[in-house]
Amino acid sequence: MKVYVHEKGVIMVGKAWEIRQKLIEYRKQFETVKAWIDSTK
Repeated sequence: MKVYVHEKGVIMVGKAWEIRQKLIEYRKQFETVKAWIDSTK
């Protein structure tokens, strides 16, 4: 499972169940994708 966070968005590479699990995990930390991207700057 790989997660690439860029200024323009997020790219997730892996199996469908892995991506779903990661999205659940990140949903607890960040309210929006924009907040997620802004946190990496």
